Amino acid sequence: MTAQPGAAVTGPSESPPPGGRAQAGAPAANVAAACARRSGPGRELADSAEQIAGAAHAMALRFHQGGKLVVFGTGAASTDAQHVAVEFVHPVIVGKRALPAISLTSDAATVTAVAASEGLENVFAHQIRYLAEPADIALGIAPDPSCPSVVGGLLAASELGMLTVALTGGQRDALAAGPRADFVLAAGSADPRIIKEIHVSTYHVLWELVHVFFEQPGVLGPGVVA
Repeated sequence: MTAQPGAAVTGPSESPPPGGRAQAGAPAANVAAACARRSGPGRELADSAEQIAGAAHAMALRFHQGGKLVVFGTGAASTDAQHVAVEFVHPVIVGKRALPAISLTSDAATVTAVAASEGLENVFAHQIRYLAEPADIALGIAPDPSCPSVVGGLLAASELGMLTVALTGGQRDALAAGPRADFVLAAGSADPRIIKEIHVSTYHVLWELVHVFFEQPGVLGPGVVA
């Protein structure tokens, strides 16, 4: 069914019954169910605080040493990659430093050319081999932890010596084939909506903590102050 302009789009559990009018109490029940689905992944995100802080510190060190952030993801995650890159390059908080970052999903000509000649699974690996340096950071975003293009990009980054960070769905040990990323931050859910919410929260926390580390003298090196 095609949604009409201006019409609200709701998830399956939020749709009204066939009769058209929701029964009394249904909205409250839907809200409670939505919160319940998110409580476990939310607690897992909080429990991952030490690992997230470790990833942010490692990223801050790479930035301090002259590296840049290279972000990538396919489908809906491609927009997350663009979101992450622009926040580092153009901070929305006054006084925060801009840091070098690029999204590998933004160049449609390169992505489609590589996909046509080498296969979709190679679109990020190819770019990393030609655009990245060992001092850089690779951040792969994949709701599906076996996503071939993101896994391929992380493998190429690892082979190059880059710091590798993965945002995935599923469990922390779910990243597919090959060497694990240096940091695997899993959303703890199979629901794509919840994975998206957890990923958005996670990469904003990473952004914030990278700047926190820059603002603490001596954390990254002598005299490092924003």
